[in-house]
Amino acid sequence: MEAVIPDRTRIAPEIEKHVAAEGDRESDPALALERELEPVGRWQDELTVRGMVAALLIGFIYTVIVMKIALTTGLVPTLNVSAALLSFLALRGWTRLLDRFGIVSRPFTRQENTIVQTCGVACYTIAFAGGFGSTLLGLNKNTYELAGDSPGNGPGSYKEPGIGWMTAFLFSCSFGGLLTLIPLRQVLVVDYKLVYPSGTATAVLINGFHTTQGDKNSKKQIRGFLKYFGGSFLWSFFQWFYTGGDVCGFVQFPTFGLKAWKQTFFFDFSMTYVGAGMICPHIVNISTLLGAILSYGILWPLISKNKGDWYPANVKESSMKSLYGYKAFICIALIMGDGLYHFTKIITITFKGMYRQFIRKRVDNRVKDVDNTVSLEDLQRDEIFRKGHIPSWMAYTGYALLSVIAVVTTPIMFQQVKWYYVVIAYVVAPMLGFANSYGTGLTDINMGYNYGKIGLFVFAGWAGRDNGVVAGLVVGTCVKQLVLISADLMQDFKTSYLTQTSPRSMMVAQAVGTAMGCIVSPLTFMLFYKAFDIGNPDGTWKAPYALIYRNMAILGVEGFSVLPKYCLALSAGFFAFAAVLSIARDVMPHRYRQYVPLPMAMAVPFLVGGSFAIDMCIGSLVVFVWNKIKKKEADFMVPAVASGLICGDGIWTFPSSILALAKIKPPICMNFTPAP
Repeated sequence: MEAVIPDRTRIAPEIEKHVAAEGDRESDPALALERELEPVGRWQDELTVRGMVAALLIGFIYTVIVMKIALTTGLVPTLNVSAALLSFLALRGWTRLLDRFGIVSRPFTRQENTIVQTCGVACYTIAFAGGFGSTLLGLNKNTYELAGDSPGNGPGSYKEPGIGWMTAFLFSCSFGGLLTLIPLRQVLVVDYKLVYPSGTATAVLINGFHTTQGDKNSKKQIRGFLKYFGGSFLWSFFQWFYTGGDVCGFVQFPTFGLKAWKQTFFFDFSMTYVGAGMICPHIVNISTLLGAILSYGILWPLISKNKGDWYPANVKESSMKSLYGYKAFICIALIMGDGLYHFTKIITITFKGMYRQFIRKRVDNRVKDVDNTVSLEDLQRDEIFRKGHIPSWMAYTGYALLSVIAVVTTPIMFQQVKWYYVVIAYVVAPMLGFANSYGTGLTDINMGYNYGKIGLFVFAGWAGRDNGVVAGLVVGTCVKQLVLISADLMQDFKTSYLTQTSPRSMMVAQAVGTAMGCIVSPLTFMLFYKAFDIGNPDGTWKAPYALIYRNMAILGVEGFSVLPKYCLALSAGFFAFAAVLSIARDVMPHRYRQYVPLPMAMAVPFLVGGSFAIDMCIGSLVVFVWNKIKKKEADFMVPAVASGLICGDGIWTFPSSILALAKIKPPICMNFTPAP
């Protein structure tokens, strides 16, 4: 599974940031150098019981949402802004409720807001970064069977999901990334003054909440969120009554006719993806629609005409030896073409930036006033950041202990993984993590998933035919977690620096949130896995990235011999196509590049179809019209409305899965057939 934005993994440019204009104190108090400095309290005071409870609630809500998206299309949008908004609304609403009853409560500060947002995001990050919709699910028997008979996909190269081993595996590989770069946080955040755009944008957002104007807007945002949350939840509940069969309900409504419906072009009334479309930039949504048109509208119908020549006519379409093989490998080609270009680009930028920093020998990183003096607020930020020092020996010792635990436990859980594979992963992770974190600070593109893919190919090829698939999927996940989380932590340290939150409390919040995620995510996944038909390519819960990643591992073991007829030529063409589009976005003038589609966003519909792309484009249309009519209102209400739609529809998945486990079926099957 991939996410929609390149900040924190992923496959499309990040969401538009609500960055304050220079000198705008209302939206970003951090820019108001003249204001009175806040008193500095103890770092322990930033960690509150109500904050941890709110973080657990937010983490659970977004874990359910992210898990649903990961197991349907895999195209997960960045929900950090939504999580920051929900954490603010939850605690602001709680304190106001207590005030109405005359109960005195401690003030709700931006530092506490930062801690809650960080902890909640760390919790639900495990749901998509942990591999539940990709590498870990790619180990199960169903995905093994879908991948077909081949030497690399040997007998017994699967492992069914289980709460026990999934939880243990996540605990063994998710905490190391929190410790690798702690000794360098001062260098990356303060000395080099790297931007870390996502961390900066989150800080600007949180700072903006805790102003007079932000307080006024919050009342409208709370009402808007609750209104659309309730409407979305009730609409999903209403739809459930009509889904009493395999192809039933509003989710199969042939909006543009039955012929278009057969090619997956229809509006399925999913409020989750409408809300996601409201959050994502317009170009992401348009790219998914273009990908659907190119694949299901043009390419797959043309290839289907050669059935019996290009692929056997007597095998199911879900087999990797038939049309599905073309879908999977052309999708992989688009992902790898775009990913390889960006990997090369970010590595180049990273080393250039590091060279410039070291060649200067000293970097003047302080913001100067016109009289060439350091601002008081910057001095206070630096002081808070230094006071939150975490001893290097503690980080090194913790990383060594976690490495030993992973080296011992991983081969026990997966016999195909040799202990020295894990040792190598933990040895190279700090070096890769530093390069990735430096590049993320410059470009906001977290390349953790790409490092994980490289690890997958390397270890799959090294382990050989008997063990390669499992070893590649497992150790690739381990590399990805270590590298990805270290860059995420630096983003959070940047947020803490700009909101004057102690790094120690941020570190505790990250660790607590990660621990929450390692428990909540496997439980949520297993609930869905038992309740729904996960991984069925013809159903709603397609989980496309499970098969994609397994086929990557098979490709690493066998090479190109695994591809169907003419698939290599087509894949090479789409690989080049993706690289050319990515290059064009970098070299063309801004007024033209903004119209160039994103290859990785285009790739997802190649495998899962176009219905979700239509949902997202409707969300994009809503935002476009809203901005034309009432731009000022849209600026602060769109995140609240989108969050309400996503949360309402997403949370309904939880009771619907309980009903499915209890064998309670919807009473009506509404489907559509041609008129006689």
